[in-house]
Amino acid sequence: MAEFILFMALVISAVGLIAAVLMQSRGSGLGAAFGGDSSTYRSRRGVEARLYQFTIVLAVLFVGVSMIVYIASL
Repeated sequence: MAEFILFMALVISAVGLIAAVLMQSRGSGLGAAFGGDSSTYRSRRGVEARLYQFTIVLAVLFVGVSMIVYIASL
């Protein structure tokens, strides 16, 4: 039962991390390769800042759960 709970926590954190990364938009991606201006710097504000913080929390959670799953499998 504990293995199932750990596995589900790992899957949920992985899917959440993937979704959070995909929801972030940066203007200097492929647009710079096709003539867009890539030298513009802007700070994150509002929802974008919260999404960035949420992504960091999910990444730490994913690494933590992965370590726990690895140690539990030994």
